Amino acid sequence: MAKNITLILGGARSGKSTFAEKLALESGLPVTYIATAEVRDDEMARRVELHRKSRPGEWTTWEGLPADLPGAMESMKGFLLLDCLTLWLTRLFLESDAEAMSEPEWEARECKIRALTECLCEAPRDDAKLIIVSNEVGFGLVPMGLSSRRFRDMQGRMNQVAASRSRSVALVVAGCPLWVKQGV
Repeated sequence: MAKNITLILGGARSGKSTFAEKLALESGLPVTYIATAEVRDDEMARRVELHRKSRPGEWTTWEGLPADLPGAMESMKGFLLLDCLTLWLTRLFLESDAEAMSEPEWEARECKIRALTECLCEAPRDDAKLIIVSNEVGFGLVPMGLSSRRFRDMQGRMNQVAASRSRSVALVVAGCPLWVKQGV
């Protein structure tokens, strides 16, 4: 049986997080917000604080992710909102020097990241609902640097993994959701 997963894709400032939060509010379930951002500078700290203030006080928030995010999610109940897959993948990506890796080394690293992404999609309990927010990064120009191209390609492939395991997928553009897969 497929897990109850919805993938919400969109570009930067597309409204994807706002749409995901709206779905969470409308669910009527207890919400656990899984924040994957890592604060590395003042600007990111301000962004995180704005997100915190915008969430309802009764939501449970997970920040400062454990090394084993899929394992932590296995016990979570209700409505899980993971915001966002891109920042979690960035953490995994930065654990290695993608620019310095040979092609076979990079392919092996990406296989490990794919396995972790698959585990993430399998982690929720059968009675939980998971929304995964992720950036659609394939609509822009081809990046000039090898590391940037590898990240863009990896992100696109991991979005495909998440979409293949999701019952529903929406692409959000200018705050408007376009359902590209529904209730399969």
